[in-house]
Amino acid sequence: MNTTHWQPPLIWRAALLLMRGLVGLLARLEVTGDVPAHLRRGPLVLAANHISPFDPVVMAAACQTLGIAPRIMATAGLFRVPLFGAAMRHAGHIRVDRGTSAVHRALDDAATAVAGGSVILIYPEGRIGLDPGMWPERGKTGVARLALACAAPVVPVAQWGAHEVLPYRAPRGMLRGIARALWRRPVIRVHFGAPVDLGEVTAGSPGAARRVTDRIVDALTDTLAPLRPDEPDRPRHVDPSRPADPSRTHRRRPT
Repeated sequence: MNTTHWQPPLIWRAALLLMRGLVGLLARLEVTGDVPAHLRRGPLVLAANHISPFDPVVMAAACQTLGIAPRIMATAGLFRVPLFGAAMRHAGHIRVDRGTSAVHRALDDAATAVAGGSVILIYPEGRIGLDPGMWPERGKTGVARLALACAAPVVPVAQWGAHEVLPYRAPRGMLRGIARALWRRPVIRVHFGAPVDLGEVTAGSPGAARRVTDRIVDALTDTLAPLRPDEPDRPRHVDPSRPADPSRTHRRRPT
């Protein structure tokens, strides 16, 4: 593994500070757990649950508190926004063309970034989760293939509360959600868990990507549980714009 580290450009370091301030305006951010000091500058894969369009802002703010500047794997639509897209590219984030033949290029770009000493933030679910209880869904295998290809450590990062700021269908309903958050200032909790034990799984073994994906989602679920102790089955805050889809419910593997 390359021992050099990617240097985040000034525009991204400034944006991290800005997003930490934005989260502080709209909510009360509580960050717990830690990332070992020798991993904070990479190479590292952060695997986070996805419950709201506000998640990337929350994750950026949480990472900033630990001195981490992650490169985010983000949907291609953001890169097509004038000026914002150019800023995303300059900041080193990685474009994901979902539903196209170019989607695999994102994993190649991410692998190159991790090998170059970057911290990559990825959502294993591949979308905002639609599990009825808002628990992590069955993951896509991209995060596992990335970790196995780079032999990089994977740290699960669970967050809870971002769904109380922006609704699922934002920008529709965004102003109402922001106004409510400014008034109520909900608590958003983020916890950095222990690195996932990938065991003796090797990249070329049959079913390796699925087994590692399940381990990562298991660890993410375990990391999330203490953040919502009084909401074990259903979230207290209900977003009427968010559909429910139980087809990708994650079944925790036996210990």
